[in-house]
Amino acid sequence: MEPEGTTEAQAPNLAQSAASKLSRMGERTKQLGSAMQDPNRQKRIMLVIVCTALLLDNMLYMVIVPIIPDYLEGLQKQADRVQVDAPHDNFTNSTTHKAAKGNFDLQIGILFASKAILQLLVNPLSGTFIDRVGYDIPLFLGLNVMFLSTLTFAFAETYATMFLARSMQGLGSAFADTAGIAMIADKYTVEAERSKALGIALAFISFGSLVAPPFGGFLYEFAGKQVPFLVLACICLTDGVLCLVCLKPFSNRERENMPVGTPIYKLMLDPYIAVVAGALTICNIPLAFLEPTIAKWMEETMHTSQWEIGMTWFPAFFPHVFGVYLTVKLAAKYPHLQWFYGAIGMVFIGASSCTVPACKNFGELMIPLCGICFGIAFVDTALLPTLGFLVDVRHVSVYGSVYAIADISYCLAYAMGPVVAGQIVHDLGFVQLNLGMGLANVLYAPVLLLLKNVSQLKPSFSERNMLLEDGPTGLYDTIKMEQREKKRKGLCTTIDENGIETFAQRSCSEEESSGGEFA
Repeated sequence: MEPEGTTEAQAPNLAQSAASKLSRMGERTKQLGSAMQDPNRQKRIMLVIVCTALLLDNMLYMVIVPIIPDYLEGLQKQADRVQVDAPHDNFTNSTTHKAAKGNFDLQIGILFASKAILQLLVNPLSGTFIDRVGYDIPLFLGLNVMFLSTLTFAFAETYATMFLARSMQGLGSAFADTAGIAMIADKYTVEAERSKALGIALAFISFGSLVAPPFGGFLYEFAGKQVPFLVLACICLTDGVLCLVCLKPFSNRERENMPVGTPIYKLMLDPYIAVVAGALTICNIPLAFLEPTIAKWMEETMHTSQWEIGMTWFPAFFPHVFGVYLTVKLAAKYPHLQWFYGAIGMVFIGASSCTVPACKNFGELMIPLCGICFGIAFVDTALLPTLGFLVDVRHVSVYGSVYAIADISYCLAYAMGPVVAGQIVHDLGFVQLNLGMGLANVLYAPVLLLLKNVSQLKPSFSERNMLLEDGPTGLYDTIKMEQREKKRKGLCTTIDENGIETFAQRSCSEEESSGGEFA
């Protein structure tokens, strides 16, 4: 009987302990839920998700550099052996993997450029789509497309399949990259915080681009072609799940209250935005043009080994991060000099590009390459927040289209790089290529003087101009526009003895002409 009594006595204790554990778990869940509702914590989680997406996109962009040329060359040699062994067979089987040797470099260049070309074509549409539906759904959709692209790369065995995977990556990047950067600009409204958050995102972009070639080359050498892509696919899947759970893209009701953004064609016609977009394109040309050409030049002039070629860009990561950190600190202290930081960066890039052909060994080459990445960090970190500020003060504070323009600027450089750079080296030479890129950056630096007065722009002026350019839509708007026109000509409203409104010729204060309208 004792064991039965003991069991009966232990049963309530077990039930009480289970209930207490459940209550503690419920309290912890509530605490976690309340912590997730904290705005600062939400912004940090969002920043982690966006930075991971940018890291993945740039790793996938660069991880194929040591993998795909070697893999496709192996496929071509295999097809050549099949053709030699059976010269009388039908050519349709052997041409599946085969390419003419003279066109092999061109095919590799087109494969590399296909991502940037498709991203360049899709960005105008993705920017408008982001402005309409918000930032979270395009980010989630982009991550899904990037996940499928990575899996396709892992199991691709033909040039056509790899071309499809590379193009799919461009489609996903057009949504994920633009939506991620625009979301950072939307959540971080204070200029100092926005510069810091965008600087962190740029550091992840740099890390992904520079660490991917050694990462991919090492895993490809010792584990095969599929492993690096499967690792990236797992990280992409994890980031997509985090986006779905934390950002809740399909249950967010904030997009219903979003204002209508300025059309992308109007933003492109803004002279300030055009100057920034030109700077972003030109400053990235040296990096985009050197990536497909410097390996062959190193082999011919320095007789470098494969591991040195794979590690060419990795040391440049550290000056890039230092450049981001330095620009963020300077922008916080002297925010009105953003244009000057961009100009300094372009001079750095130009000088470094001109010194690349003078390098005689691997150690010397690290110095100009680090200078190029340091200058790019200055330009990007200074001018990306400037785009958000320009939209705030001159247009509507919806950021999808303006950062689609920034993405178009990057893609323009990287779409031309793999195709144009090789042809320039073939026709003119590697030295002339670098001198031309350096000269273009140095000559464009003074153009950034046009951004000198951007920090003095006031939202009230842009609000007024934006309302006036669309024309009046009703009686109230017509009266308000007539009043603005009179005030602009120096006439102010007065009331005479009979209660009739008249316009008197006198100077109006700036507060009367802008403050009331903005309110």
